[in-house]
Order: sequence, then structure tokens, then C-alpha cells
Amino acid sequence: MSVQLKVGGVKPDDAGRGIARVDKDAMRELGVVSGDVVEIEGERETVAKVWPGYSQDTGNGVIRIDGETRSSAGVGIDDNVVVSQVDASEAESVTVAPTQSVRIRGSQAYMERLLKEKLEGRAVTKGQRMKVGLLNTPLVFAVTSTSPSGTVVIGEGTAVSWNNEPVAEEEFDGERGDVPDVTYEDIGGLQDELDQVREMIELPLRHPELFENLGIEPPKGVLLHGPPGTGKTMIAKAVANEVDAHFETVSGPEIMSKYYGESEEQLREIFEEAEENAPTVIFIDEIDSIAPSRDEVSGEVERRVVAQLLSLMDGLEARGDVIVIAATNRVDAVDNALRRGGRFDREIEVGVPDRDGRLEILKIHSRSMPLADGVELGEYADQTYGFVGADIASLTKEAAMSALRRVRPRIDIDEEEIPAEVLEDLEVTVGDFENAMGAVEPSAMREVFVEVPDVTYDDVGGLEDIKQELVEAVEWPLDYPEVFEALDTEPPKGILMYGPPGTGKTLLAKAVANASDSNFISVKGPELLNKYVGESEKGVREVFKKARQNAPTVIFFDEIDSIAPERGGSMDTQVTERVVSQLLTELDGIEELKNVKVIAATNRPDRIDKALLRPGRLDSLVEVPVPDEEARREILEIHTRGSPLAEGVDLGGIAERTEGYTGSDLEALARSASMNAMRGFIGTVEADEIGEAVGNVLITADDFEEALDDIKASLDEDDIEEYRKMAEEIGSEEVDEVGATEKTFQ
Repeated sequence: MSVQLKVGGVKPDDAGRGIARVDKDAMRELGVVSGDVVEIEGERETVAKVWPGYSQDTGNGVIRIDGETRSSAGVGIDDNVVVSQVDASEAESVTVAPTQSVRIRGSQAYMERLLKEKLEGRAVTKGQRMKVGLLNTPLVFAVTSTSPSGTVVIGEGTAVSWNNEPVAEEEFDGERGDVPDVTYEDIGGLQDELDQVREMIELPLRHPELFENLGIEPPKGVLLHGPPGTGKTMIAKAVANEVDAHFETVSGPEIMSKYYGESEEQLREIFEEAEENAPTVIFIDEIDSIAPSRDEVSGEVERRVVAQLLSLMDGLEARGDVIVIAATNRVDAVDNALRRGGRFDREIEVGVPDRDGRLEILKIHSRSMPLADGVELGEYADQTYGFVGADIASLTKEAAMSALRRVRPRIDIDEEEIPAEVLEDLEVTVGDFENAMGAVEPSAMREVFVEVPDVTYDDVGGLEDIKQELVEAVEWPLDYPEVFEALDTEPPKGILMYGPPGTGKTLLAKAVANASDSNFISVKGPELLNKYVGESEKGVREVFKKARQNAPTVIFFDEIDSIAPERGGSMDTQVTERVVSQLLTELDGIEELKNVKVIAATNRPDRIDKALLRPGRLDSLVEVPVPDEEARREILEIHTRGSPLAEGVDLGGIAERTEGYTGSDLEALARSASMNAMRGFIGTVEADEIGEAVGNVLITADDFEEALDDIKASLDEDDIEEYRKMAEEIGSEEVDEVGATEKTFQ
């Protein structure tokens, strides 16, 4: 019994397992159940074990197999294959050989045992190729013999042997071609981008008749752009391996020559060769290096190369079945003449992966790792804010190196073979991943990224209403977007926290960053200002660009009054006025700000341009006042949480006596009391006895009394009254359409 099914790709979790996911209706028609073996016939034949299909495939006649199996069958995604059941017995022995020269520096017996563990349960037949990850290194093997012959299953009693001599191509059906180095299943978190690339490239090359019937020209070029390390080059490699087409690679800087006309000649030769071997995919990496904007460059060579590329991509001569893929992380630097229909028909942004995308990438890169019990990749997906695919690859590699350092003392470099027991003890633990997390930075946000602070709402004393307001404004839109959608309500875009210095505005921002599970960009107001015209505004644009690329993101502007003062009062170069205009455009311009929250802090709200304070910009105004008695007691408890307090220390009484103290004043008070206790302890104990006696040190009520004499409130009654007036005025101001206000602060 056989049926014809349509080929689909599998999820990264299923790659490299030798399974075929078949939809339930097709399984019934074939008369197979999970674990049975089927033969898949495309241009060639291969075998795989049946697993139930994904729920969305039921009734659609789909068989999902990974890139390795597709290559063995000589088919691509969306091709049709004939599937039939085959009988398979457990193999007595299976011999495999690498398809490339491999030097074993460990015990061969151990490597064969490891290989068997990886292959156990798989259905194989002579001539079949398999990609297997051994010690985090993917190797391609071919099955050179099986006993009995035919289709067999590698079981617990199967003897798996490894022939060190690499097999020659002609020994197992030379028509098979190479197993792809990169398949679609090796790319995580970019499903939408992959679908778009396949639509632009696979369809024109494999089914040009679709476009002929529509009477349109097929697409000729795709421009992939996005931050470095997100997978642009990898997508091109996967397309080259999955599509049955000739592939030409152009490394931008390689074709540049100092000799007149040579760069253009090299480009012409590449396109001529591509046409001769059509259908062809040409991949130009770092295209901004050979096709920069001609308005921005002064060199004649670059101008001629751009002109030559324009002519080749859209000249008088037809290009035939040649598609160009280009990649860059500086899309704005590419000449605009290339970025139109007929040249690069589609621009696809390859963005920073979200949490689910990061988990997929982690699974892919740890696929062949010996992970210890307790390693939860989901936890690291939660923590790797702003990490791109290349960063996650570095993270797993660093974790593996950390595991290697643990066993390194047991390895004798001079030994020919590493003992099997050492290799068996090699596993990647939670501690290895923790070490790696501290060593790898997220490249997508390296210029502006700060580590998410280890501050929670529990570290902020009092201010309960303000904490709740921040939760509603920042966390709810990210956690419950469906509720806002159901109510047809837009969440606030920005929050302005204002109040006297030291009341906890920055501390609250840190707690928000910690609690919101978001990327966090901290911008200190003055660092954006630059003496060169346009650079300050560019800095603002870059901050928001990074935030959009890495959404969900919280941007925190500290001391925003320094970069967004009232316009019209400046007598200098008006740089701050241009910065204010740029901020207004970013917050409430034509380009929508999705999943990006702005929090600003200031102790001079009277100096901020009022246009920033209208709804739709910093539309949630939060006063952070001087703490009352109850809040002061909470703050004192937080700052003495781990301190040994003597009996008689009454924090409530101290809170009652510290009217006008801010949170930072109370922190200084607690620190001063600790120093007083330390001074008294060290002065009465011999130096060699301090280590033994340190457990007896206590902070007494007298230490706090002395601290109260030294640390005074930073705000007096007049200051508090002035800030109270500011709060009343900013809360009662009415902002008109153009952002002007009827009141001004004195």
C-alpha cells in the first residue's frame, strides 16, 4: 500500500532524529502506527520511522521530514513523494563511515558507543546518509553495510562499527549529492522570514510557470537586513542547500580592486557564470561595502561598481533564471537605486528573536550537547534579552568550554587517546551555563544595553500606589495585550516620574526593568548631547531604533530635563530644541512605537518642554513624594534587612524623628550607623581576634543616635513646599494642541 504525500519541514526539535511526521488520515490509509518504518520515494529512496503529524496537518496529505531526509530522498519542501510501508527487522550489525576525513583523538570504542546511542531506534538502509552530532560536532556518515541487508532498525543489540576510511561518492549512488550543511531546521526563530525568502526564491526557480500564467516577471532580488548575527547569511546558506540550483557567493570586499575596471569585470564574470549555470542563486554578503550610496562616497571605484551592479541587475540584457540575495546590517548605507522593484524586489528585515525564537535557537545549538539533569533551556531563553542567534551560539559554546575546563586537569596532552571515563564524565551543567551567561554580551544592544538590574519592588520602601501604577502602565500591556485589544484601548506610551532628589525614581525604574521581563535601555540625559550638528538627534534615533528592534523594551531617560528643556528660551546653538523635536517625533510620530515603553525621571519638572507632557507622549505623570512616616520605617527596614541590630533599636521611633528625610537620606543614615558600630568594634578588639569575634558585632541604638547627629535631612520645609507647588502646577496644567501651556513655572 502506498500514498502520495506533500513534503513539509519539521520543527527544529525533530531535526536529526530520522523520523517522518505523517498526518493521521494518511497513517490510516497506509495502515501504519507510530514506530513503523516507511519508504519515502522522491528522486531517490530513503527510509524513516513514522511519528504522528502536527495537528494542523490533519487531512492535508502532508509528510514532514527534516533536511537530511529530504536530501536523501532528493526532494524539497512542497514536492510530492510516494510513501509506502516496509518491513524492518532489528539489525545485527551496522557499519558506517564518515563522508569526510575525520581524525579521532579519543577512544574509538567510546566514539562507537556514543554513535550507537545517537542512532539507536533509527531506521537505516545501505547508502543512507545521516548527520550526527558527536561531542558538539556535526559529522555526516554513510551506512556502508547492514546485517541483515535491506531496511533495518538499530536496536539495543545492534553492533555499530565505525570505518575510519571516508567513503567515496561513487560507492553509494553518486547521484545523491551532499547532505546539506545548513537546512531550514538549523535556523530557529525566523519562520516568518524563511517563509518570505522561500516565496521569493523557491517558487520562481522551481515553478516559473506560475508567474508565466499570471503574466508577470518573477522577483529578481531579495535584500536581507538587520542587526549583525541574526541569521541573514545562514538563511542564504539554507536556501542554497535546499533549492536545486547553482550557487554563487560574492564577498563584497573581495571583488574590490585598485586597478581600473577590474572590480566591474569580476562582477560581470560572476553574473555570466551564473547565467551559464542557470537556475542560479547569487549571494552578495555585506553589499554595503560594494554598493554604498553614491551621494555619500567620494571614491570613483565605488561609483563604478554600483553602476555596474545596477546594469547587471536591471540592464538591457535579460538575466534569465538568476536570483540575487544580498545581506547587510547597514541597509541605509546601500545605494537607493538598488532598492527598487526589478532589482531588489523585496526587503526582509531579519530581526532580533523573541523569547520563543531564542528557545528554538538554544535547542538547535545544544542538540548534540551532553546536557546534565537540571538544565532548563527555557530559563536561559527568558534571561537572554537582546541576544541574537550568533550570541546564543557563543553562549552554548562558552558553556561547553566551561565544562571542558572542569575535566582538563584529568587530561594528559601527550596521550594519544583521551580515557573513555573522562569523555563519559563530560557534561554541560547549570553552573556552566551560569558562567557562560556572565561571559557573553548581547551584540544587538551592545552600544546601549545595560544588564537588567537586580532590584525588585520589595527593595523600594513605601510608594505602593506608584508601584501599582507602573505595573499597570508597563507590565500589563506586555503581559495582557489581548485585554487592551478587547477594550480597544491604547496603553500609555510613556511615564514621567518627578519629585525631589533621592526619593527613589531611578530605583523604581530599575525595579520595573527587573519585573517586566523586557530589554532595558538606560539613557543618561547629558550623554546624548554632542557638539556636532545632528549627532544628538541621531543618538535619540539610534536609541529608539534599537528599542524597536529588540522589543519588548523599556527605555529609561534619567534627568530628562537636561535634554528636553522648554523650547524658546535657549540662547545657544539650539541643540536641545532639536533633541526635543526628535523626541516628540519618536514618541508620537508616524512610525508607531510597538512594545516600547518610555520612562523618564526628573527632579525639575518645571524645566521640561510641555509638549512632551501631553497625552500620547509622556502621558502618565507620577509624583514620587518625600516618604511619610510609614514609608520611612519600610525604607529603614530594607536598608537594615541583613544587619545585626541590637535589642532596643526602634526603627519606628527613628522613622518618627526623620521628618523630611528622603530614601537616600535614610540609606545614608543606616550606613552611618553601621560604620559607627564597626568603628566601635574594631577599636575594642585585637586585630588577630577580629575574625573570631566578628559574629558578636551589633548595631545599637546609640549608633543610630550618633548617625542622626551626623546625617541631616537633605530637604527643608521650604524645599518640600516648592516641590509640592511644582506637583500641583504640573498636575493642573492644560496643554493645548501645539503643546503650549497657559502656566509657566517660576
